[in-house]
Amino acid sequence: AALEYKNILINDVCALQNMYSRKNMFDPRLYISSNMVFNIDFLPLIAKNITDIIKAASGKINKCLILDLDNTIWGGIIGDDGINNIQIGELGTGKAFSELQMWAKQLKERGIILAICSKNSEKIAREPFINHPDMILHLDDISILVVNWENKVDNIKYIQSVLNIGFDSMVFIDDSSFERNMIRKMLPEITVPELPEDPVDYVPYLRSLNLFETISYSDEDSKRTKKYQCEAKRVKLKSNFSSIDDYLKNLNMVTEVSEFDDYHTPRIAQLTQRSNQLNLRTKRYTEQDISEIRKSNQYITRYFKLEDKFGEYGLIGIVILKKINSDSVFIDTLIVSCRVLKRGMEEFIFNKIVKLAASEGCNKITGEYLPTPKNALVKDILKEFCFAKEEDKWILDIKDYRERKNFIKEK
Repeated sequence: AALEYKNILINDVCALQNMYSRKNMFDPRLYISSNMVFNIDFLPLIAKNITDIIKAASGKINKCLILDLDNTIWGGIIGDDGINNIQIGELGTGKAFSELQMWAKQLKERGIILAICSKNSEKIAREPFINHPDMILHLDDISILVVNWENKVDNIKYIQSVLNIGFDSMVFIDDSSFERNMIRKMLPEITVPELPEDPVDYVPYLRSLNLFETISYSDEDSKRTKKYQCEAKRVKLKSNFSSIDDYLKNLNMVTEVSEFDDYHTPRIAQLTQRSNQLNLRTKRYTEQDISEIRKSNQYITRYFKLEDKFGEYGLIGIVILKKINSDSVFIDTLIVSCRVLKRGMEEFIFNKIVKLAASEGCNKITGEYLPTPKNALVKDILKEFCFAKEEDKWILDIKDYRERKNFIKEK
């Protein structure tokens, strides 16, 4: 049913039963006396899962897992013990670390960003990823690797600046209670699980927290690691230019623009569910909603893809315009991925919105900003693009609009 109806979301009670046992789930005496299927102590677990699903549908999701190395994804200290003596693989305690790597790998394969933050020598830290036969995680699974002797607070701030996501979308895993407490104190928005003392308990504990609940999956998710690896290269290139315009020209950016279609519907819905910062009204849509909008004559829809010389960003923007009357359209949805912030995509999209409205014979475009705790970035965007405030709405007279400069070519 969930495959057919995209707004059906599943709470996997069977998985909870497997984790906590049927004995803890079902009390025959309670069932006989009160007709209750679930044990009272089991109800909070179901409630938490339901809450996690609702949070995911509301855009409150974790997008990035930051991992330490020594005694976290392998046993021992690589700089002291050497590659042949770290604990990993199928024997003894090494299996517990392999299980954690497998858990992280599975997250990566469904679109969670993996990052490494470790106090180490980078050359030595890279060696197990390249040469150890029992490693499950490899360098091409890692979006950004930060290994040095600097403090982890600054290193995580750097990771956040490259990924351009909120700290509240990040989870930090480290065996050191000192490092965990430091991050909790200095970067309180980050989720920092209190790892058990015994590595054998790492994965069961982390799975019980359900840190990465999601309600959708698209082809874009499987490509996310590669995209963020490319983004790290862009950040490095940017440091070579004194002028932002010269940097943007050098990227050779090309965009593809098209109406919503069936193939891209999962990713479009996902963007409405996950995007928080560059989101004008923060309207959440399911795949079913997007399909209905796509088929309606009341809406004008466009998605935007972007690529440059380093690779593809993928589908990074959507616009939904609602026809008010023969003279005007309303910006129902305007979302741009934070991954392309300050690349000129905002200018390109507003130019396109004006052209679309004009092609429909409209003279006016109406916009609205609905504030949330996360979308302050677009608070003044309508004003910046010549919209004038009228009560609670913003109005653009198309004849007053001047096309904005950008360095993006359309296919």
